[in-house]
Amino acid sequence: MLWKLLMRSQPYRLCSFRKMLSAPKYRPFLASFTYTTDNQSNKENKMTVEKLYRLSVDIRKIRRLKGWVLLEDETYVEEIANILQQLGANQTAVARILERCPEAIICSPTAIDTQREVWQLVCKNKEELVKLIEQFPESFFTVKDQENQKLNIQFFQELGLKNVVISRFLTTASNIFHNPLEKNKQMIKTLQESYLNLGGSEANMKVWLLKLLSQNPFILLNSSAAVKETLEFLQEQGFTNFEILRLLSKLKGFLFQLCPISIHNSMSFTENAFKCTDHDLKQLVLKCPALLYYSVPVLEERIQGLLKEGISIAQIRETPMVLELTPQIVQNRIRKLNSLGYRVKDGHLAHLNGTKKQFEANFGKLQDKKGRPLFNPVAPLDVEE
Repeated sequence: MLWKLLMRSQPYRLCSFRKMLSAPKYRPFLASFTYTTDNQSNKENKMTVEKLYRLSVDIRKIRRLKGWVLLEDETYVEEIANILQQLGANQTAVARILERCPEAIICSPTAIDTQREVWQLVCKNKEELVKLIEQFPESFFTVKDQENQKLNIQFFQELGLKNVVISRFLTTASNIFHNPLEKNKQMIKTLQESYLNLGGSEANMKVWLLKLLSQNPFILLNSSAAVKETLEFLQEQGFTNFEILRLLSKLKGFLFQLCPISIHNSMSFTENAFKCTDHDLKQLVLKCPALLYYSVPVLEERIQGLLKEGISIAQIRETPMVLELTPQIVQNRIRKLNSLGYRVKDGHLAHLNGTKKQFEANFGKLQDKKGRPLFNPVAPLDVEE
């Protein structure tokens, strides 16, 4: 869940820096329209529109979403299409890519050819590369810091990350490749030192680091100073090195993306909401590290949502992991459990808790139990003859 939240942010699209600098001020205004006026249509680059039509691209979709692209004087429709076709993309795939990311046609063909070479360092299979580009065209056509991308890819490979993981980074966390190589190296060194200082073993460090990066590559966008500050704050709150390692692993490194102030606010709110001692607060946080991650408004909304469903503070305190669920998910699950006659407010929250897969498995067991006959249908009847 946390990974999805962070993954929502998309990189700044810089297909052609010169083009972006010369972009007319009214572009964002045009992008908000759901139709194209005749006056706007008359300003479009007719040759660009004609070439896109020949590729079976839905021009209406581009006009509706990013009409400013069609106003560009210089475009590279055929050149970009050729690069994609050389990779094996058929006409339908090319059309889909250009519809989703029309900015591609204002990218320099030379830069896109270099981008193809960079991505092929981790995705050598052309068919798989085309699928990646079709799924994440914005990431591929963000032509920026290509030398950094190449150096960082080689660095991640040397660390031991698999190409399939690095390719996932390229598509969903491309900002980390825009970091200078030295910054990423320094951050990796800080993580390694932190792990060892917290009592981690040298033998397990590589596995720990690769797992952490695989789960949360965005950790590389932090600063070394911020990481050290967070660790020192947690130690001041009475957490042992072993407990901090547990928190770090359970939160998949997102702990380092929090500042001491936000952690303090969340802990203070939790302490007041559950009326607990410092020791009890620590135990709650260790049970549910997300209590550190979620902001006070989010925690307050989720607690209030549970209380409205008749669930008590005592029940939440016993199973705090239920706070990882949104109010909507809680309501849906309670309705399903109620349909089986199971009243969550009268018992513990074990059946309500967990991931979607875990909940469905538990719900299936309850369903089977409810449908099971009260007698053994194959047992012989004790009937007097």
